[in-house]
Amino acid sequence: MTPAGVRPLRGCYSSSGLDNLVFFASSKMNSGLLNFPESNVAGFHRRDKNVGLSFVNAKSPLLQPMKATQDQRTDYMNGEARKIGGSEEEFRDDCAGAYGKSNGIMSTVGNSTNIVWHECSVGKHERQKLLQQRGCVVWITGLSGSGKSTLACLLNRGLYKREKVSYILDGDNVRHGLNSDLSFKAEDRAENIRRIAKLFADAGVICIASLISPYRRDRDACRAVMTDGNFIEVFLDVPLHVCEARDPKGLYKLARSGKIKGFTGIDDPYEPPLNSEIVLKHEEGSASPFDMAEKVILYLEEKGLLRA
Repeated sequence: MTPAGVRPLRGCYSSSGLDNLVFFASSKMNSGLLNFPESNVAGFHRRDKNVGLSFVNAKSPLLQPMKATQDQRTDYMNGEARKIGGSEEEFRDDCAGAYGKSNGIMSTVGNSTNIVWHECSVGKHERQKLLQQRGCVVWITGLSGSGKSTLACLLNRGLYKREKVSYILDGDNVRHGLNSDLSFKAEDRAENIRRIAKLFADAGVICIASLISPYRRDRDACRAVMTDGNFIEVFLDVPLHVCEARDPKGLYKLARSGKIKGFTGIDDPYEPPLNSEIVLKHEEGSASPFDMAEKVILYLEEKGLLRA
């Protein structure tokens, strides 16, 4: 049993021999990897508040001798042994960083230099098989007030009832956290879009992106980085006068009075999609939001996205 105040600690031996230990640990303060002689670990048990790591006696029941990690591919967490599946080769590939090896080549991407992509034997295909669905992005675009957030929530609920894993990336919501540094200038709107969707799809999740995304080039750029038909553009084709009459956030009124500048549909353009996979039109007596969500789910089923 772990002593009070000690965080879970995980480790394995490094490539330099069985005298060196590599420990992985994390806390709210920091996270990292330490490589130091076993003799420096055995015999004491303390918590380092500066880096947020907990060290335990490597020979105690709290952390069994790490040679088992190499010989038996056993993972020790809080003194409990758990077998790791897969071959020795797969284990060494996934633990390449701890063994001082690299599976990739050095790259420069944007402003990041000397970076290496680390591959893992558990990839997108394995995650999709586990979840019994295919990762994809359902991109809902339309004017403010067109019903994007309502549709996203109903779609999310419908998928949940079918035991599918989905996640909503709402344009306003992501600006509360991840994208709080961005404005509504054209270049920042493009960045707001660029950051958010592909990783979820790669994780095997059905990502529901609910964004005005007014510029065609930015939506097309997102489509270009997706593959295998897993980008589904849903256009809520609702006229400006209808959206303005709804004005659920009071933004059109502020834009008309000049208190908001660069507002889409008023003094900034909205470029409607030309070839959306799904177009949901606003018409008198048209389908309800529930029916619209079901139409999207039916499309996903027909395209085989709701099965691995």
